[in-house]
Amino acid sequence: MKKPKITVIGAGNVGSTTAMRLAESGLGDVVLVDVVEGMPQGKALDLYQAAPVVHHDSILVGTNDYGPTEGSDIVVMTAGLARKPGMSRDDLQDANAKIVAECMSRVAKTSRDAIVIMVTNPLDVMCEVARRVTGFPRERVIGMAGILDTARMRAFIAMEMGVSTESVFAIVLGGHGDSMVPLPRYTTVSGVPLPELLPKEKIDAIVQRTAQGGGEIVKLLKTGSAYYAPAAGVWEMVDSIVRDRKKILPCSVYLQGEFGLKDVWVGVPCKLGASGMEGVFELKLTQEELALLHKSAADVKNQMNKLPADFGV
Repeated sequence: MKKPKITVIGAGNVGSTTAMRLAESGLGDVVLVDVVEGMPQGKALDLYQAAPVVHHDSILVGTNDYGPTEGSDIVVMTAGLARKPGMSRDDLQDANAKIVAECMSRVAKTSRDAIVIMVTNPLDVMCEVARRVTGFPRERVIGMAGILDTARMRAFIAMEMGVSTESVFAIVLGGHGDSMVPLPRYTTVSGVPLPELLPKEKIDAIVQRTAQGGGEIVKLLKTGSAYYAPAAGVWEMVDSIVRDRKKILPCSVYLQGEFGLKDVWVGVPCKLGASGMEGVFELKLTQEELALLHKSAADVKNQMNKLPADFGV
């Protein structure tokens, strides 16, 4: 049986760590792409030389062009600039929109049937860039955000309670940023709702720390941002797609009426399978929760409206 071909665009920390996780879990052969000459080739070779030790047979290839990516089943987009001191969110969005548009135009030519997983920030808006440039249906452009936000919330709850992270389940909706919407009511520890286990002030503190989870790591690292957890989030999405697991996972999706929202990218629970995003799982929300979700969506929509009509690719 032919192994899936998975292309990872961007050979920085997120991209190379993602390539490692995908290869070592045997999900498919991996092509690592980057504009820096020699870097993707070197990292791919290094990762492949680890195969005899960690016992996998995935082939890893590094390249500066898109020829070796042709016919990819899944494309993971990690390339882009990190926000620097003095750079506004709009500056970051403008810069990364150009990078994403250029990369996605190549993907549209070489891998017309691929499923695109977006990681580049600002994530929800970059999903819209990918959708417009490729012309792919919403089922085949999906943002990795909610899995990361949910993982952070689960980790913070486990830290607070001194329990296994595997016992904690959480749901985070909304845009990937300060306006995300964690749902403590749907968050459980071994099946018990979180509000029955922790006082409100502790839950509020966890929710706040979750919303600022990426920024906390940036401050600690000083010269970089998170990459282990984002790579793990991508791995879970690819695993569910390649193995057709039909997992319900929180991802950024182009909504078309779900939760009363239309033509906007928002993190919601969805089913991931061999066809990509196979349906949105609509939770029953309170009026307050729904209002927060709509506010988060409005923030994303405001940023989407700042995108140019033509990306010049």
